[in-house]
Amino acid sequence: MQPRSEPSLFTAFDGHRHLVSGTLPTVALACKHAVANGSPSPVLLFNNATGRSIDVDTRGSDEQVRERLAREPGACEPIAPQDVSGDATSETGEGVAPRGRGRPKLGVVAREVTLLPRHWEWLGSQPGGASVVLRKLVDEARRKNADRDERRKAQERAYHFMSAMAGDLVGFEEATRALFAGDAATFDARVATWPSDIRRHAQWLAFGDATQPTPAADSQP
Repeated sequence: MQPRSEPSLFTAFDGHRHLVSGTLPTVALACKHAVANGSPSPVLLFNNATGRSIDVDTRGSDEQVRERLAREPGACEPIAPQDVSGDATSETGEGVAPRGRGRPKLGVVAREVTLLPRHWEWLGSQPGGASVVLRKLVDEARRKNADRDERRKAQERAYHFMSAMAGDLVGFEEATRALFAGDAATFDARVATWPSDIRRHAQWLAFGDATQPTPAADSQP
């Protein structure tokens, strides 16, 4: 087993065989070379965050592919923070009143919110006004539901991967029910006969630690 130096953001499969996991340029080039070498099996590239198969442009030299995919929109760029208020105008757009002296740039985006009169009345009575209260409520809900949201994301990414790679394998429907029931033991039992790399990757997406390298990747010499 070789130590990993890249995060497992993407994973490629050559048929039922795990090909490589890593950054988008690394995995895309592995797919390109597999196809160029005449692989008889479908070569698929998956985004581990969503479990979905994606298409990438691998035309040109390896260096051109690396440069192009390193700039791929959404591959590494963070999502701009957003705010919610009763206004529908961006804080950086036209028609926004100038910031007061010393007011920091918050990087927020104003969006329209539709509430009943009693909601606006309650928000208006709270210290800091509606925007401050809504931000606090959203942050509190995010903290409270963080575990549930992460579990839902894990279930969805595992399901997308399984649908693409194991939809015709024995035990798929039973494994899907166990996945959404959060029953890891039953899930493992239902996928036990699947090709080893598909089984390990599905288990990792569903119940593993997504911050760690994929088991399929670690199984390679």
